[in-house]
Amino acid sequence: MGGNSKSSTDYEFLTVWRLAGTPREVMDVLGDAGTLARWWPSVYLTVLPLDPGHPDGTGKAFSLHTKGWLPYTLRWRFTVTEPITEQGFAISAHGDLNGTGRWTFEQDGPETVITYDWRVSPSKPLVRRLSWLLKPAFSANHRWAMARGQEALALELRRRRPGADLSKIPRPAPPTFAGRYRWPRSTTHA
Repeated sequence: MGGNSKSSTDYEFLTVWRLAGTPREVMDVLGDAGTLARWWPSVYLTVLPLDPGHPDGTGKAFSLHTKGWLPYTLRWRFTVTEPITEQGFAISAHGDLNGTGRWTFEQDGPETVITYDWRVSPSKPLVRRLSWLLKPAFSANHRWAMARGQEALALELRRRRPGADLSKIPRPAPPTFAGRYRWPRSTTHA
C-alpha cells in the first residue's frame, strides 16, 4: 500500500485573477507585503515585518494574523524565496499554515493575469483535526478570501494611479466579525 498520496489535511489552491493594470503595478502592490493589512483588511488583520531581506526581495519575512469568513484566525509567517519581479515571486509559509505560494503575473492587453498557486497544510490543531470533515468549508473559506483579495487589489490599483480621485474609490471590505474592527459611529444619538 505504498504510494505518494496526499493527506486529508493538504490543500492545493490555484487562483486566477484578471485585473486592469500592468505586471509592474501588480508587483508593486503584492510585492509590498507590509501594506496587506491596509488594502486587504478582510483577510490580513495584522502584518508585522520580521526581516527586510535583500534588494531583490528574497529573504523578506513577515508575521501575519489572518482570517476568512469562518470563525477562526491563523497566525503564520512567510518568507520570500524568489526575487520579486514583474513576472512574480514565491514564498514559504510556516506556523498555523505550512507550505509554499507562487504568484505569477502576465500582461494580456490592458489587463494582467495574476495566478496564485498555494500549497499548504494546516498545523493549527482545530483546522488540522477537522480537515477530514470540513475540507469543503475550509476550501470555500480560501476562495472567499481570494475573492476579497481580487476586489481589494482592483481598488488599490485604482487608488495608486496618477490623478485618481480617492473620494470616488470605495474602501476595501473589512473583516467578517465586529471584534476586529470598529463599526462607524452613528451620526444620530438616542
